[in-house]
Amino acid sequence: MSKNQKAWSKGELQSVHERVTARIIERLEEGVVPWHSPHMATVGFPRNYHSGQHYRGINVMLLAMAGYISPWFMTYQQAKEYGGQVRKGEKGYLVIKFGTYAHDEDGEEKKRSFLRQYTVFNACQIDGVEFPAPPISTASFTASDHTQLAAIIAAEMPDPPDIYEGRIVRTCYDPRKDCIDIPHRACFESGERFYKSLFHELVHSTGAAHRLARKSLLDNPGISMSDNVIYGKEELVAEIGAAFLCAHAGIVTDEHENSAAYIQSWLDVLKEGDNKRWIIEAAGHAQKAVDYILNMEP
Repeated sequence: MSKNQKAWSKGELQSVHERVTARIIERLEEGVVPWHSPHMATVGFPRNYHSGQHYRGINVMLLAMAGYISPWFMTYQQAKEYGGQVRKGEKGYLVIKFGTYAHDEDGEEKKRSFLRQYTVFNACQIDGVEFPAPPISTASFTASDHTQLAAIIAAEMPDPPDIYEGRIVRTCYDPRKDCIDIPHRACFESGERFYKSLFHELVHSTGAAHRLARKSLLDNPGISMSDNVIYGKEELVAEIGAAFLCAHAGIVTDEHENSAAYIQSWLDVLKEGDNKRWIIEAAGHAQKAVDYILNMEP
């Protein structure tokens, strides 16, 4: 095991969750909502240069918060293997990886979970490696292009719920009827804001029993009737998932959505003693929801 990673025992997992949650809380207290990071839409989702793979779940937020103009990251050792060098004094960024392994217990094979912690650096912190130019960002498109991309994402969701536009004045997902109600798009300030609201409810809908059967939705059948009240983990899943979908369409969250009241509401939730695992778990569920909507294999 390299110096850039660490396997954590079950007893140490909580400290990792607390460290990640503390980082999210720190940014919220600075007035920044991590899942609304404009870098996902403007620069692209963060990627590991060595594997070429996109980071997922909570790692997307942890790295997007870094704010670099390049999406590429790698470990210190990987930089050396490519003939590069992390510049002296540069600070690395935490990413975590979950997995399972087989364990023999009294002659019976059982699966156990593990978590590894890595420290990675952005391309902008590394000398001696010629990184590729970032992919063309959808943020360079017009607002009309963004709404067209968002419309395609919504229309191509596999096994979608019924969507009714203009029947009522609030936006909600009803898990009993498996349908979404959303006000007419003319009621929204822009097409982009219409799709932000629709994406939020589409993420909720992925939790239905015949889709991902997400416990946080199934245990809260009235989650859609939030009326601006935070309903815990499921609402956090929908918030993060909608932000990821917006980034795929190149839609950047505007500043007035990060209101002081909105930020304080999430600070109150995440600071509660039993909620230290929420942000990591919610980000993981949000990633699965986005994969489902985009019909992507993990």
